[in-house]
Amino acid sequence: MADTPLVLNFTALRRGDVETVGGKNASLGEMIHALGPKGILVPPGFATTADAFRLYLTANDLDAQIGAALDALADGKATLQRTGQAIREMILSGDWPKDTEAAIIAEYSALSEAAGEADIPVAVRSSATAEDLPDASFAGQQETFLNVIGEAALLEACRKCYASLFTDRAISYRQIQGFSHQQVALSVGVQQMVRADTGGSGVMFSIDTESGFPDAVLINAAWGLGENVVQGAVDPDEYEVFKPFLDDDTKVPILEKALGAKEIKMIHDRDGTPRNVPTSKAERGAFVLSDAEILTLSRQAKVIEDHYGGPMDMEWARDGKTGTLYIVQARPETVQSRADVGSLKSYEVSDPGEVLVTGLSVGNAAVTGRISIIESAADIARFVDGSVLVTSTTDPDWVPIMKRASAIVTDHGGRTSHAAIVSRELGLPAVVGCGNATHLLHDGQDVTVSCAGGEEGVVTEGISDIVVSEEKLKALPEVNTKVMLNLANPSAALRWWRLPVDGVGLARMEFVINNAVKVHPMALLNFDKVSDANTRDKIAALTAGYNNKPDYFVDHLARGLSRIAAFCYPKPVIVRMSDFKTNEYADLLGGRDFEPHEENPMIGFRGASRYYSDHYRDGFALECQAIARLRGKMGFENVIMMIPFCRTPEEADLVLAVMKENGLERGKDGLQVYVMCEIPTNVVRAAEFAQRFDGFSIGSNDLTQLTLGIDRDSDALADLFREDDAAVLWMIETVIREAHKAGSKVGFCGQAPSNDPSYAQKLVGFGIDSISVTPDSFVNVLRNVAKAEGG
Repeated sequence: MADTPLVLNFTALRRGDVETVGGKNASLGEMIHALGPKGILVPPGFATTADAFRLYLTANDLDAQIGAALDALADGKATLQRTGQAIREMILSGDWPKDTEAAIIAEYSALSEAAGEADIPVAVRSSATAEDLPDASFAGQQETFLNVIGEAALLEACRKCYASLFTDRAISYRQIQGFSHQQVALSVGVQQMVRADTGGSGVMFSIDTESGFPDAVLINAAWGLGENVVQGAVDPDEYEVFKPFLDDDTKVPILEKALGAKEIKMIHDRDGTPRNVPTSKAERGAFVLSDAEILTLSRQAKVIEDHYGGPMDMEWARDGKTGTLYIVQARPETVQSRADVGSLKSYEVSDPGEVLVTGLSVGNAAVTGRISIIESAADIARFVDGSVLVTSTTDPDWVPIMKRASAIVTDHGGRTSHAAIVSRELGLPAVVGCGNATHLLHDGQDVTVSCAGGEEGVVTEGISDIVVSEEKLKALPEVNTKVMLNLANPSAALRWWRLPVDGVGLARMEFVINNAVKVHPMALLNFDKVSDANTRDKIAALTAGYNNKPDYFVDHLARGLSRIAAFCYPKPVIVRMSDFKTNEYADLLGGRDFEPHEENPMIGFRGASRYYSDHYRDGFALECQAIARLRGKMGFENVIMMIPFCRTPEEADLVLAVMKENGLERGKDGLQVYVMCEIPTNVVRAAEFAQRFDGFSIGSNDLTQLTLGIDRDSDALADLFREDDAAVLWMIETVIREAHKAGSKVGFCGQAPSNDPSYAQKLVGFGIDSISVTPDSFVNVLRNVAKAEGG
């Protein structure tokens, strides 16, 4: 063993050196060697080898003692806690072999000299030889020590890393994964510290962690050192970027920017030890990363993923002095990359109870259970197997009980926190970052935990019925009629990327305005005319950071729609411009100052009539700006505009003229514009509408009520409201025939085909070009279409 290297510089390491220096250090060496020329900056450093670890054990006569302690644990003669403590004490009391000590000091001196300092601060990280493998993540199982300064402190930190191979959590985790304790060795990585204490840091994935959507980069960011993000001690900023557009420097494909609370940050104390301090109001109210930095990190994630040939989990840090972005770790993502993309499992919660708490959803499952609140790791023994674990935050010490939980709920943490990572790995639904779950929930409470509704996870009162369905996608039939999705909720859009859809036939802009924007556009344009002081305060809080309040509307609307545009790119996504009724517009913040009262809003001032009216024309201009940004600056040219409730061809001309004034001209840059077919005049004058629009989309609810003269919300007339009435079917068949004569496409986006298989068959018989349905009914409609086509 004397001739075996005890310490290796990162520059000498490659990805195949896992058995020598562990996955973490091997990856750092690989990136320095192969990706440095491609712009990936990795702080320099060195690693002790697995042989150095084994030599340390042998030199201190520890092999037999450790083996005996582990045998006693396996035989049930000792507890996990007692075994781990005994082994750690053995290792911590050992002496360094002279050759190993000299090699570590020599490399540290060389690292300091290269930096032009004496005794530079370094990060000291454990890297187990079974760590960061493609089929197992040991993230956080061993210790990390930050801002270590001086030879004596470095040697002690390395010794503590060795001991951390036998923490309770590490022993337990290896037992779960089936790894032999004594076949795993430990390497220590010593890396020049990035001054992230005065900058920022976080975690990054080259895949959407919840849906497995492969075309996204997910970034979490917080002020200060990155341990708070990894451990889930802070609620970080979250950014998501569309990878396919990253090669185009003219595009800014940021799908999401969510401001985290970031209530604390980790800095270096006067003696160099890390400690948490509260963040300032300015820090809490500001994004950690600029758009340019988000895109830079995302491009780096793409380079790293391309090099390794699979989805990656990375840690990054920004130096507060220089602003330079560094990659400090990279390892294979081990959950979504192993998921079965050939099937789609969905969960539906029936009659959920009162919503108790909400947070970020992890996974897409739903479960029921009884709550166990565990405030501290010291109380882990109180945990009841199979219950819902509710706690403030988790770290690797919690793994033994997390694997026995049915679900996990935390007060703090983001999608890349320890609780989120381990929950995915264990296949458990988790709702993280709730803020006050430990305060509002109580021990023994029966709840339903659902992560099946998109980005927001919910905990509801009581035991609800949960229906689980699974579809093998290869078994789905191929059809000629296009089957598309109706989508409104951007947060849930990415989960449907595996479905063989032909695009989105209806994306409802008003849902995004209602949930992501929340403010009436005219209230942003005329803020001084908002009469209610409380409403003004709410609008001011939402638009904080925007010097020009209307920019808030454009930004949030464009990004909200972008997630829908992204999941099936480059297939078409038809975005219906806002179709609120006046009473619904009035419910937006500030809306009551700008909306008239109408006795019958259903057939009043809605749709196209608003877009050229002086009462809303400027608001529609903001909608157009959002679409222009979505198609132009963000790159989603697959987006098609659709005009709702357009009563006459002459009205269409007015709307198209206003669109052109706002930079959206039909036919320019490939822009297509559709019209909703929901008024009898759209059928009667179909040929004239076809001259002005590229396609029709039949909205059967409104078309039925206006053909039959029935208020669709009237209980007294509910039995007469039939979308299969002969008159309604005549309208549908006629508009399809007339539109096709003029060379226009016709789609159907009503609910009827989802509820009635025969309705889908009628539409196919009429020659419909596409049918757009809700995601939960997609599979059934696809099969009904196949039957209608004779498949």
